[in-house]
Amino acid sequence: MSRLLTIADAVATHARLCPAKIGVRDSRRQLSFTEWNQRASNLARSLLGLGLQKGDRVGVLAYNCIEWMEIYVALARAGLVAVPMNFRLVGPEIAYIMAHSEARAVIAGHDLRDRIDAIRSELLLAPECYVHMGATAPAGWTDYETLAQPPCLGDAINADFAAVHPEDTCALMYTSGTTGRPKGAVRSHAGSTLIALATALEMGFTRDDTALLVMPMCHANSLYFGMTFVHLGATCVIDDSRHFDPEALLATLARDHVTFTSLVPTHYIMLLALPEQVKARYDVSRVGKLMISSAPARKDTKLAILEYFRNGNLYELYGSTEAGWVTLLRPDQQIARLGSVGREWAGSGAIKLLDAHGKEVLDGEVGELFSRTAYVFDGYWKNPDKTAEAFHGDWCSVGDLARRDADGYIWLVDRKSNMIISGGENIYPSEVEGVLGAHPQVKDVAVIGLPHDKWGESVHAVVVLHEQPQHAHHASQRPQASETGIQAEIQAETQATLKAWCKARMASFKCPQSIVFMADVDMPRTATGKILHRVLRERGK
Repeated sequence: MSRLLTIADAVATHARLCPAKIGVRDSRRQLSFTEWNQRASNLARSLLGLGLQKGDRVGVLAYNCIEWMEIYVALARAGLVAVPMNFRLVGPEIAYIMAHSEARAVIAGHDLRDRIDAIRSELLLAPECYVHMGATAPAGWTDYETLAQPPCLGDAINADFAAVHPEDTCALMYTSGTTGRPKGAVRSHAGSTLIALATALEMGFTRDDTALLVMPMCHANSLYFGMTFVHLGATCVIDDSRHFDPEALLATLARDHVTFTSLVPTHYIMLLALPEQVKARYDVSRVGKLMISSAPARKDTKLAILEYFRNGNLYELYGSTEAGWVTLLRPDQQIARLGSVGREWAGSGAIKLLDAHGKEVLDGEVGELFSRTAYVFDGYWKNPDKTAEAFHGDWCSVGDLARRDADGYIWLVDRKSNMIISGGENIYPSEVEGVLGAHPQVKDVAVIGLPHDKWGESVHAVVVLHEQPQHAHHASQRPQASETGIQAEIQAETQATLKAWCKARMASFKCPQSIVFMADVDMPRTATGKILHRVLRERGK
């Protein structure tokens, strides 16, 4: 092997070594490695036949489905660049990413095509470069399934593909935009392959594993884990349900003999809340590895996960689209180091925690986290200033603040952009959120800084309660006049209770000066469930 293999090379290899083995499936169909390889090649040829050339960007907008895996492999084979877009985005956000990436084609699921149709006048793509996936392609769209079929005899499309090199770009992964306009992280084929190999090495995956990918296929979590199993020749199962269904998840784990999945804490909480008789119906004994990430998990949650998945080992990681995986909290450290994100991942060099002047801080002090990985991104697309900000020599940062303890474990503190400065004091919202979140009435919480004439900023908490009181209405609902007095009384009592809880547990300058309540459905979040503090700050101005 003279170079690192791309995912297209990997699928072709497994089509030769284990042609009949199922490489990927969802609830509708499955593909052997041979079928996957053939359909990806057909799709690659057809996209080039539309006039696309190596290096061109292709936007992809779809719910989770098996086609994502066909598309990623086809684009890699053709030397085209994937621009995966979150299915939660609306027209103006999609138009921005398409324009910023200079995409020359878009592949859209049939149930999302209306969002593309609404912005066609802004996209200015060639008419044949609007590709429709699923059902019958309407007028003005090219049919995806036709592109994935073998070409007709005598077709003029060249069967040979241009060489794709490890350093070539495979994807522009647009960030969630928690601090403003989304930025396009440039990911190379080499980075994709190296993170796959490091993941297999660190977590001990083999070709005999079966992974259930639940997180959105447009997101780094599913993409990076998915590529690991592609390179190994293992099987990927795509969870193509529109909404998270905990019992359906258990059914899939049991039916497909899944050995690994990655979920966020909320997913686990919903799963564990199922009645015992429901959970007992499903055999999850084959699940050997479980990942929990994207948000902190409580001790009781972790213990309950381990009790239910009796053969499962629990992992927790910290990483980013830009840096890839950076730290890992391993199974034997889950309770003893609760709250830590662990130590450096395989393939990651020593972490640096730097102060505002670029100097390393002492253990126990807070600094900006800079990591050094072999699979780091190549910079932000058309944004040299933000790229320069992200790097300190060979070390990369996405703006997270952390501290290191005497044993080398890393403890995330907050995002640099979220930090509140009140009366000259630095306040880390995640610390306040941790205290409020420990109150039994609190289901979720976000803490932000609001402008204050005297102190610069004041600490403000937005709280979701477990038992929704009558005052926590959906944004489209308004209370009846007769309810107002009762709601105000409930609200005042709960606010006072939570403020007293905070004052008993942390310094007064950290305690929220104001608390409001919000229905869970109204809390602004990314696709992976992270709260968008920026949106809350904008609403509070």
